Amino acid sequence: MAHIKFDSSKLSKFVHDNELGQMQALVTAADTELREGTGAGNDFRGFIDLPVDYDKDEFARIKAAAKKIQSDSEVFVAIGIGGSYLGARMAVDFLSHTFRNYEPGRKLPEVYFAGNSISGSYLADLIDMIGDRDFSLNVISKSGTTTEPSIAFRILKAKLIAKYGEAGAKGRIYATTDRAKGALKTESDAQGYEEFVVPDDIGGRYSVLSAVGLLPIAVAGGDIDELMHGAADARSEYSDADLSKNEAYQYAAYRNILYRKGYTTELLENYEPTLQYLSEWWKQLMGESEGKDEKGIYPSSANFSTDLHSLGQYIQEGLRNLMETVVWVEQPNHDLTIPVEAGSQDGLAYLENRKMSEVNRKAYEGVVLAHLDGGVPVMTVSIPKQDAYTLGYLIYFFEAAVAISGYLNGINPFNQPGVESYKRNMFALLGRPGYEEMTKELNARL
Repeated sequence: MAHIKFDSSKLSKFVHDNELGQMQALVTAADTELREGTGAGNDFRGFIDLPVDYDKDEFARIKAAAKKIQSDSEVFVAIGIGGSYLGARMAVDFLSHTFRNYEPGRKLPEVYFAGNSISGSYLADLIDMIGDRDFSLNVISKSGTTTEPSIAFRILKAKLIAKYGEAGAKGRIYATTDRAKGALKTESDAQGYEEFVVPDDIGGRYSVLSAVGLLPIAVAGGDIDELMHGAADARSEYSDADLSKNEAYQYAAYRNILYRKGYTTELLENYEPTLQYLSEWWKQLMGESEGKDEKGIYPSSANFSTDLHSLGQYIQEGLRNLMETVVWVEQPNHDLTIPVEAGSQDGLAYLENRKMSEVNRKAYEGVVLAHLDGGVPVMTVSIPKQDAYTLGYLIYFFEAAVAISGYLNGINPFNQPGVESYKRNMFALLGRPGYEEMTKELNARL
């Protein structure tokens, strides 16, 4: 039995009983493309077996490096963008105290992220936050030339050298990069940084269970053994193409059924603030995998009940192109009882002595019913709790689903050709060598 549960029972108003079965032949074909490597992007299917086929020696080195960083650093900065950032950020938030960096009695390093923007203000504030405390860096880039992390690394490396000297700084830089080539690989070899590998057969948005995500997660105190255990069990659970048995594939199939009926935007929703970055990771996974050839479901997100007070009106009565997927936590990390307050005028007497988890649950149930009445299909992925095993399982659920979903829609779910367009324009406008003719053209348009 699956560790997490996919609930499609609220789709009866939108999907006929026979429609899922009619998707079986397409799903079987998509599964064959994925498993046998006959589909587009077949060089990037390494995520399928990663939970059992990872480098065990490197995994041990990751745990050893994390312990060293925990012992010698008060602050740890992971430098990366996109798939080199969102997975780790998502996992650290998912597995930690809501206010992790300020948690009373915390003994582990504060964890921050850089290289995910080109904001000088952000980096300056981060440098102020580090102050004169001991810190270490993990720079994550397959090429070593991605603009945002390269700028951040150069600036933070200078601070590291100023504090520890050239030799001391080298022992506090951890590089996660290509196995054999690239600017960061060349620098790491020359300087003697400890190195970890971005796998050749795994794209950035699928890479959280590799060294890309594992080192920051381990430094933050996450149990990466249990993370991989959960993903390995999910790999077994979601290996059968039979839609009656594979809920990850059911999710992919229902998304495509709804997409073909005009539900072109999907909102991933949660009721726990520590799941906000799960949505951000999911948006890259879905958007970069499916948004091609003028096709694809647009991924968006909402954090409830907070966003019910800003987006709720649109979801209820706006353009009817929305579908919703809720990630629901059955057992929250903590719970509180609403106290009795005699004579209060806040209207909460009927909630006194009730748990906040109960109120949150009823909010979720009430929202589902309202949105169904408003013409919005709602699916739910229920997870038992927020622990490392569950997160590994959930990561694999979404990765398997989007790979199948991409093939169902006739696209390559593993490439991302469109993201290069803005980079070329930016390089030209900044005067990067080799872009002279393009610079003239763009300046004329501006």
